[in-house]
Amino acid sequence: MNIFLKPIAAALVASTALSLAAVSQATAETVLRLDEVAVGELDPAKATDYADSILMFNVYDTLVLSKQGGAGVVPHLAESWETDGKTYTFKLRTDVKFQSGNPLTADDVVFSLDRMKTIGQGLSYLFAQVEKAEAVDAGTVKFTLSQPYSPFVSALLRLPIVDKKLVMENLGAGDGDMKDWGQAYLSTHGAGTGAYTVTSHNPQQETVMAKNPAYFLGVPAKAPDTVRFRYGLEAATVRTLISQGEHDISSQWLPPEVLKSLAAEGAQVLTESGGAGFYVKMNTAKKPFDDQNCRLAMSNAFDYATAIKMVAITDTVSQGSPATGALPVGMLGALPETDAYKRDLDAAKKYLADCKYKPDEFTVELSWVGEVPLEERFALLMQANFAEIGIKSEVKKIPWALFTEQVTKPENTPNISQVFVNAVTGDPDTLIYGMYHSSAVGTWQSPEYLKDAKVDELLDKGRVVTSDEERAAVYTEVGNRLRELAPTIFAYDQNSVFAASKRVSVPALSDKSKAFSLSGMGFTFRLMEMNE
Repeated sequence: MNIFLKPIAAALVASTALSLAAVSQATAETVLRLDEVAVGELDPAKATDYADSILMFNVYDTLVLSKQGGAGVVPHLAESWETDGKTYTFKLRTDVKFQSGNPLTADDVVFSLDRMKTIGQGLSYLFAQVEKAEAVDAGTVKFTLSQPYSPFVSALLRLPIVDKKLVMENLGAGDGDMKDWGQAYLSTHGAGTGAYTVTSHNPQQETVMAKNPAYFLGVPAKAPDTVRFRYGLEAATVRTLISQGEHDISSQWLPPEVLKSLAAEGAQVLTESGGAGFYVKMNTAKKPFDDQNCRLAMSNAFDYATAIKMVAITDTVSQGSPATGALPVGMLGALPETDAYKRDLDAAKKYLADCKYKPDEFTVELSWVGEVPLEERFALLMQANFAEIGIKSEVKKIPWALFTEQVTKPENTPNISQVFVNAVTGDPDTLIYGMYHSSAVGTWQSPEYLKDAKVDELLDKGRVVTSDEERAAVYTEVGNRLRELAPTIFAYDQNSVFAASKRVSVPALSDKSKAFSLSGMGFTFRLMEMNE
């Protein structure tokens, strides 16, 4: 090479290297890393819990979507709908394709419902009132209900629409024309229209997802390119990974002290309030809580302020907020913040004096679920609270499997049980019908064994009245009736709290004006931004 050309060639090489580096930096893949408890269920007909919900909200779509920044639902895969109370007819969008490339049609909607009801697992009970679904034409689907059911549209938030053609091409072993309804295939593969596709799935370890470039609403450039959703990480592991910048969002199940430490180290604190509560259930079917006055004594003796402090993360963020009753504040028909429960020892002593049982005649069994260590702290708090009014109690640890078995019979059900319950559709019906209707007694949600004709009447009415105003009035009346009966100590409204690195922005979990009223939907990945 000519000596005079060498500097020019060197400059060209350096320039090319810089250009390639710039292109590489501009196109570098962004990866979001988060965790939840195992197991991650990928089959829409079986999905139920929080981890499953996150998968469903990203891999699949539904006819309607929870409204961002407020209550209620808005059109999503459906453009519009109309109803006469027993039939619901939906017009579908015409620009939606499944991740396979197959177009969305009414047949897919019918197939998705039929599949869920036939398999009969997961949240299929939400559609018990649906007699049939039929495709009127390719772009119109009609549902016929056995009776009016006002929460039906909100229930559709839990009907992910499955690619019928793809599933039919992948039927596994089984009896009948539909064989296994694609259960084997959908346990490891996605078949939705969602903004993220499944690239690998191990339900005990990790699900990896990637952007769907053909998503009908588009996926912003700043949304994560890849998502690594891990299961069952230990709290200590999560803390270390976030501190080292190797993890982005924790699960909501970190102990308060771990969340506090991460926040002190500079981690973000994200929150979600999505229709959930912490309920202390009193068995009304046996001594001493078959007496209303005794229940009211306990309700007034409980230290609500201390309970919330016990789950506080920072001065402004806590895993609990003051409860006013069975429905979390802000939900349709919930009682106002001004009605929040407060401790009143004088009232507690008065009610106890009116109880037909005297404190020296019984010892209260205070149970806590072994898999939820936080409940032991609350059992000890209650033991101290109740001792102040002269009530003896015994704290007892019960494994979840044994607890769910014991509550099937009132005589085996503990005097006091602790459970966290959430509204799986954001509608009050899916939160309190299964807790307080007499048909629900003997389940983990209903260990009170409450049987009250007025409560039953109101809960049934809430399913048939159509306007939000009428339904709100019904549920307000339910709330007041339950405060009067006091089958439950409404400890606090649950707030989910997550620790997060600074490299991710999650408006739906940090800005109330952009929050969803449905638990888990704040983890819609296409609405997140990676800051790198």
